[in-house]
Amino acid sequence: MLIEVIADTLSDALIAEEAGAGRIELVTGLAEGGLTPGYGVIERVCRELKIPVNVMIRPHSRGFCYSEEDIEIMIQDINICKKLGAAGVVLGVLTPDHQVHNDHLKRLIDAADGMDITFHRAFDEADDQFAALESLKQYPQISRILTSGGQRSAADAAERLKSLHDLTADSHLKIMAGAGLSIENISAFLDEVPVTEVHFGTGVRVKSSYEHAIDPERVLKVKKIIGA
Repeated sequence: MLIEVIADTLSDALIAEEAGAGRIELVTGLAEGGLTPGYGVIERVCRELKIPVNVMIRPHSRGFCYSEEDIEIMIQDINICKKLGAAGVVLGVLTPDHQVHNDHLKRLIDAADGMDITFHRAFDEADDQFAALESLKQYPQISRILTSGGQRSAADAAERLKSLHDLTADSHLKIMAGAGLSIENISAFLDEVPVTEVHFGTGVRVKSSYEHAIDPERVLKVKKIIGA
């Protein structure tokens, strides 16, 4: 069982690693759902951490349908993340009618060129998650899909997430459950949904808020509960 923790500063990333997180999703703009962080932060976090650091590739918060200029910038960001030592990238692209944008996705995957890839919660805005899953199965370069099953909290979408997880059993893809998971609900959630990766944001922060730092005690409690 792997615990991925969202961090937006070097200190947060170091706290999460020390407490036992297995991977960092490095972002800025937490209140906007996560944007691409500055290159200085990326370089320092990747240099100082021993666990994998996957960097958010998202140039703005106006949805997941991007212009040609946006895609060019995202490709540039991926190339820089590679040079700065990031293990992977976190991205997602949709068409105006909320399907996976295969042309844009292929270009981003080509730019990543061997890096670990997470398709993020753009998946939760897909018109049909099961059709989106079938689209993403075409890409062996994508390791996982981060999803809350289309709900505000993954804890409210156990049935959907179990179905998605079951549909990845014969593929290279994993479902990583995230959004709304906490010390209070993770045990019951995993009893229903046998995922092997979970993603935590506010659930492991002081006062359950992005305005506060990661609480190492909460990370440790999650690890103890799930046996990571």
